[in-house]
Amino acid sequence: MAILDTVMSFLGPQVSTLASRLGEPADTVQRGMQGGAAAILSGLAAKADEPGFMGQIFSMISNPANTPAAAVSAATGGAAPGSPLADLSSRFLSSIFGPRLSSVTDKLGQFSGLGAGKASSLLAMAAPLVLGSLGQSVRESNLSATGLASSLKSEASSWTRFLPSGFGSLLGTTAPIASAVVPEAKATNKWLWPVIILAGLILAAVWFFNRAKAPVTETAQNAANTMSSAATSAAGALGDFFKTKLPDGVELNIPQNGIENKLIGFITDSSKPVDQTTWFNFDRLLFDTGAATLQPSSQEQLTNIAEILKAYPNVHVKIGGYTDNTGDAAANQKLSDDRAKNVMNALVSLGIDPSRLESQGYGDQYPVADNSTEEGRQQNRRIALRVTQK
Repeated sequence: MAILDTVMSFLGPQVSTLASRLGEPADTVQRGMQGGAAAILSGLAAKADEPGFMGQIFSMISNPANTPAAAVSAATGGAAPGSPLADLSSRFLSSIFGPRLSSVTDKLGQFSGLGAGKASSLLAMAAPLVLGSLGQSVRESNLSATGLASSLKSEASSWTRFLPSGFGSLLGTTAPIASAVVPEAKATNKWLWPVIILAGLILAAVWFFNRAKAPVTETAQNAANTMSSAATSAAGALGDFFKTKLPDGVELNIPQNGIENKLIGFITDSSKPVDQTTWFNFDRLLFDTGAATLQPSSQEQLTNIAEILKAYPNVHVKIGGYTDNTGDAAANQKLSDDRAKNVMNALVSLGIDPSRLESQGYGDQYPVADNSTEEGRQQNRRIALRVTQK
């Protein structure tokens, strides 16, 4: 698992606790936490080649106080301010950013819309999670300080989409940041080196296109290993995000065409009875490749669905898992069933009574698109929800 994914998996359902503490929507806090963790990891990668730096960081990561349980406790406020890991996390941040820490939090605050104060809090919460995840990676992969530095640098370009534009300049270097390609192309724009100009322009164009399309590309790639229907559509198909308040006072930030808005509309429309055919496809659920493990980025939508079910306590739902017809039918059936169960269990972990939920895997039954095309197969790999009582 990638380092940033490990960090966010440590956070898991605790995002609701942090959201309550900060007085912000859970999805906003999750994006802010993801940005904070990406900033810390990018700072590490940027300084990885400085003499003595990784040795200093490695000693913090290897500290006996740095355990996954302690990391989650420190991040979510369960540890005392003066606890060993809290102190370690503070030194960790100072070592990475030094006098630039204030500028980093200002930039992240503007980028996330949380403001510098809350961005500073999120960065402080992200620090022990990053420490804990790095400690776990070091132990599981038996990494040395050099090996850890190599891992950080190899993943650095994947974190840029979670960071504000120009963030690399705050770190004092643009070496690990993918955007360094653009200035390189401009610097070599001289008539004496036509071949370099051409190569630079091609690289810059590829980078810029990929950066602009990163969320869509990531969704499409992950959808090849998930059963999320809408995740395979263009991201813009979800429409604009807007805030809506549920009957219990909880406010959600949801897309106009997402499952949340459709589900609320169905529940509240008395003219629409419960039936056997009205299913709503999840559009932001992602699973690990070939497995039933939900990725951390799925937490936002799962939390939204859980909040909707809490606001309408009479509603019962069924979770259905589906695949395309590629590969072994029995394996597809099991995978679809396991993924549907994991989504149901995730809702239970968020406080939904299991008696209100059921799940079933349908394998390659009930395709919604043509399995002879890649686009169609992607649409058939999905997780859907049906209201069975309202």
